[in-house]
Amino acid sequence: MRLPALLPAFATVLMLLTGMAAAQTTLFPAMSGKAESQISVYSSLDNDLAAPLLQAFQTRHPDIAVRYENLLTGDLHDRIVTETRAGHGTADFAFSSAMDLQIKLANDGFARAVVTPDTGHWPDWANWRDTAYALTFEPAVFAYHKPSFAGQEPPATRSDLVRWMAEHPDQARGRIGTYDISRSGVGYLFMARDQELYPGIWSVVSAMGRMGVQQYPTTGELLQRISDGRLAVGYNLLGSYAAEWARKHPDVGLILPKDFTVVVSRVGLVPAAAQRPDLGGKLLAFLMSPEGQTLLSQTLRLSAVSLEVGGQASPAGGMQDLAGLRLKPVPVSPGLLAYLDQATRAKLLARWNQAISGH
Repeated sequence: MRLPALLPAFATVLMLLTGMAAAQTTLFPAMSGKAESQISVYSSLDNDLAAPLLQAFQTRHPDIAVRYENLLTGDLHDRIVTETRAGHGTADFAFSSAMDLQIKLANDGFARAVVTPDTGHWPDWANWRDTAYALTFEPAVFAYHKPSFAGQEPPATRSDLVRWMAEHPDQARGRIGTYDISRSGVGYLFMARDQELYPGIWSVVSAMGRMGVQQYPTTGELLQRISDGRLAVGYNLLGSYAAEWARKHPDVGLILPKDFTVVVSRVGLVPAAAQRPDLGGKLLAFLMSPEGQTLLSQTLRLSAVSLEVGGQASPAGGMQDLAGLRLKPVPVSPGLLAYLDQATRAKLLARWNQAISGH
């Protein structure tokens, strides 16, 4: 498994809300003033973060207008399925933080194979049959309140975390936070991967439960409480958002766990029913290009998958060098479909609830 050696900071929270909501549609006119064609994009990336990418793409293709629809991840999946089945065509490109739902689209025949100039050297874990590509590289981190660890090292592994709770119960009780995995999609994904990678994970969760772990559905709620010291440690927070928060809040520190670091990605694909698959392929190729990956990693502070960009970039925003860490990306593969299985989900949530109760 090929992995980037160095990667920059990470800064954008995944859109993890579920439920139906109206799409936010924005039209980016052709830069030449004469639109010869228009690409339709469905994405979960906020407009202000998508704009630099789309405008750079249009600089390369000044006669292309862009119709950009900002959707919740579940709605994005459902729109493509519904529109494809209706036979009216759908988006030309889809870019989503819901790895499992993007793979479901590809696995169910709703995405087409696209080979770009960079496909040949794309990491194996980040490409499934040329139909779905991981385009970012976003780790789970420990976040901590720096003043609470004055004169001592914060935990850097899961074993360290358990030891700190045992040796400093007065500091730890009620001051450990993590996602409510029943409400947080990324929290659920991180815990599912922890279970796969680390046999002792439930003893860690049980120890947090005995210390009265606090659960929240969003990264922002956790980071706010770490900033003001209500929480001393946050477990498995999304590094892309946490790094930007740490940059603005100096009392927040970040650690990529040294035992292993789970990594998630945003996934891009060209729908099978795209009305202009040629344009969707052009946008995918741009996002995989050195220029597109540089924009993702620097302009948006999202880490790049591209080995070239990853090798040249330097960490910022509070994140350490990733070289030498045991990075465990979630592979872009049908294995992600297991996370959508309701029986599997119910079993994991039941085990979580049992462990969090301290048993």
